[in-house]
Amino acid sequence: MPSVTPRPSLRERLFVALQYVLPQHLISRFVHRLARLRIGWLKTPFTRWFIHHFDVRLEEAVEPDYRAYPDFNSFFTRALKPEARPVDPAPEAVVSPVDGKVSQAGHIEGDAVFQAKGHRFSVHTLLGETRRWSDVFRGGVFTTLYLSPRDYHRIHMPLTGTLQETIHVPGRLFSVNEATTRQVPGLFARNERVVCVFDTAAGPMAMVLVGALNVGSIETVWQGEITPPTGRTIRHWDQIHLNLTLQKGQEMGRFNMGSTVILLFADERVRWEADLRPGRSVKMGERIGTVVSMTDGGRGHEERVGTATLQERRLAATMRLLVAGDK
Repeated sequence: MPSVTPRPSLRERLFVALQYVLPQHLISRFVHRLARLRIGWLKTPFTRWFIHHFDVRLEEAVEPDYRAYPDFNSFFTRALKPEARPVDPAPEAVVSPVDGKVSQAGHIEGDAVFQAKGHRFSVHTLLGETRRWSDVFRGGVFTTLYLSPRDYHRIHMPLTGTLQETIHVPGRLFSVNEATTRQVPGLFARNERVVCVFDTAAGPMAMVLVGALNVGSIETVWQGEITPPTGRTIRHWDQIHLNLTLQKGQEMGRFNMGSTVILLFADERVRWEADLRPGRSVKMGERIGTVVSMTDGGRGHEERVGTATLQERRLAATMRLLVAGDK
């Protein structure tokens, strides 16, 4: 973890303070509509400015001509050529789900995930106060990956996994840039987010897709656009019955405008690469960790590897709740 954190500038403090009073969802709905306008005289100059301002590498895209995209959102979520992002084929390799920058990576200390110096957030809150999953990920490992506007914005599987549950958690839409992350307590557990839980060769894996200011929507390949609408209540979809297995490197979702992905594994079943530290840039498909002990997760049955299987973890979590209720 970083030992020295620069003090926020006056400009950064004002930027964060303004976000508390802005109509965050109204702004994001406006951006959602604006990004889908198919008005050539508006879309084309703005896309051209965006490419030059953020130094976007269009030669990696399947469609390198920015004028060929019907609207800005189609350009923003453009597909890349397969050879542009090779996926580490080693069975034990955990690969980056996105292009982006490492915000944090490390151990989950009990229920607490490190956000920035002086700030942590709760796994229980992050996962929509779903006890059966928060108990599973206590004491595990995490990494937080930030996507900047210039990055590729499709999200892919770090490991082959079978979908277990999707959870939509309504919330605020603060920016997730570095200045805001340092100043807003519990930022990622306050913002709107979509939690996707998979059974993998490393046991349970959660991918948390965090919304942000100007993020018009979050979608998955199995459910389409989940937000908007935002709503006020947490929504759960138990999806074990779908028997949906996505291969490592396969697309699982996308941000329509950019944000952050938080990746969680249980019981330190994954060891991060030594250089997976704050500030490091990563590309989708490159190895960021190694599965320490593997199951046959994602194929309908599991092999004992010296630690509890996913089903046993759920049973143990249920028993803890029953015992707590009797006290």
